[in-house]
Amino acid sequence: MNEKSTKLFYFLGAFFVANALLAEFVGIKIFSLEKSLGLTPIDISLFGVDNLSFNLTAGTLLWPLVFIMTDIINEYFGKRGVRLISFTAVALISYAYIMVTIAISLTPSDFWIIRQTPAGEVNMHLAFNTVFSQGLWIIIGSIVAFLIGQMIDVFTFHFIKRKTGEGKIWLRATGSTIVSQFIDSFVVLFIAFYIGAGWDLKLVLAIGVVNYIYKFIIAVLLTPLLYFIHFAIDKYLGKDLSKKLIHEATLSGR
Repeated sequence: MNEKSTKLFYFLGAFFVANALLAEFVGIKIFSLEKSLGLTPIDISLFGVDNLSFNLTAGTLLWPLVFIMTDIINEYFGKRGVRLISFTAVALISYAYIMVTIAISLTPSDFWIIRQTPAGEVNMHLAFNTVFSQGLWIIIGSIVAFLIGQMIDVFTFHFIKRKTGEGKIWLRATGSTIVSQFIDSFVVLFIAFYIGAGWDLKLVLAIGVVNYIYKFIIAVLLTPLLYFIHFAIDKYLGKDLSKKLIHEATLSGR
């Protein structure tokens, strides 16, 4: 592999893994999209479930970037590159959860447990454990959904590329992201909350639809970013090397 392409793969892979790890850990926070934008929360009713609005995990800020990186890696390094980076991310996420679990189990120092802050007294030990501990089903659901989403993204990307040729980057990249995010949205909720927490199926479907609406909109809005990244990479690699990598990636997707 050319030195430039090696550096590119390293950078894209590192950014991919970093975002996947961050998304897992900041995802514990649920935020109101409407209130964060200074808007009144909308009121949606789906499948008999009322008062739905865009209450999302903070991880949704990062996952779209992960899927963009998936499409970029797919474009230049093919499904083998995506598979390597995806399994690397899963291994590191699993390792991170193991280490966090060990950290939670450690006995805290007495002086660290209670801390005075401008907001009042905080039990640091309880806060740490609450923030970093997640249920086993949530972890399993997240990892399974991530892997399934990645594999579907790769398949859809190359399927569209075979049908449309080298042009229409937006169609294969945004299209594969929209399809994979749809599957990802429902798989993680089904495993984590339908199987793991006993939620009603209608509630799982309703929340899944709301989450997907957000992901769909973000995937479309990020399309210009995709073209910018393509332009920057082609400028860095040079025309000949860029075409060579894309051609080899296309062959690997067949």
